[in-house]
Amino acid sequence: MHARSRTRWMLIAVAAVIVALGGGYLALSKWAIRHETIEFYDAARQRTVSIDLAVRRDYEMRANAGYYKLPVAIVSHGNTVRNTEYSFLSNAFAARGYLVACIQHDLPNDAPLMTREGSLYVGRLAVYERAEQNILFAIEQLEKVQPNADYDHLTMVGHSNGGDISVYFAHEHPDLVTRIVTLDNLRVPLVSAGFAKVLSFRSKDEHFKADPGVVPAKSSDDMDIVRTDALHTDMSDRGPDPLKEKIQAELDRFLDATSKLSPVRTKPSLTDPHAMGP
Repeated sequence: MHARSRTRWMLIAVAAVIVALGGGYLALSKWAIRHETIEFYDAARQRTVSIDLAVRRDYEMRANAGYYKLPVAIVSHGNTVRNTEYSFLSNAFAARGYLVACIQHDLPNDAPLMTREGSLYVGRLAVYERAEQNILFAIEQLEKVQPNADYDHLTMVGHSNGGDISVYFAHEHPDLVTRIVTLDNLRVPLVSAGFAKVLSFRSKDEHFKADPGVVPAKSSDDMDIVRTDALHTDMSDRGPDPLKEKIQAELDRFLDATSKLSPVRTKPSLTDPHAMGP
């Protein structure tokens, strides 16, 4: 049998299994999204770049068979939070057919994040530049192991410092970025410049205030500002399920408006870090 025909019948069989198991999210969540940790070594910088990869198995099969090109979401973590602590985001994107790469930007031997008032981005430019190089290197390596993905139209996602990294990268590489999603970034101004659609979730936390000029007062045609009652540090897997569900719902709405990819309308929600298996 021709390879394409075999793959097509495999996909049909996969769909049949889901139907046989009830067709709901519970059946899908047990096996459908594949998580993998990959470590690449950047010899030029003598630095390891670790990636938590998430992709829905049936979309990956379609992509490998040449039927589909995976859109790509790059997720950047907040300060002191690991790249593996955003599964509620990576699962939500992967469920829609994305290849999701959550990159670990800081290493144990890196200097701690410091604040220097009065300097550009309060002294964090070097951190953003390092992360920019991490992202470019990760994309270069992922193209070798997952060539059937669209690395020219990225969705940049990040929490706190990771949100600033995402916006900074978009400003530096506007030709590569079509969407930006931030969770309470504080330093780099949210300016789309017309090249990308922006969704930004804001906390209500007295201890974490955005710098002046970072967040517009209200939403616009190309930027959605979502105010929440959340604590800044809760915008990861560490946060409560109702918050993560609200973020997922707004994310679905945003992606529905800016993408042809539809979400998987299934239950329970994707907030459980272990819902998609190991």
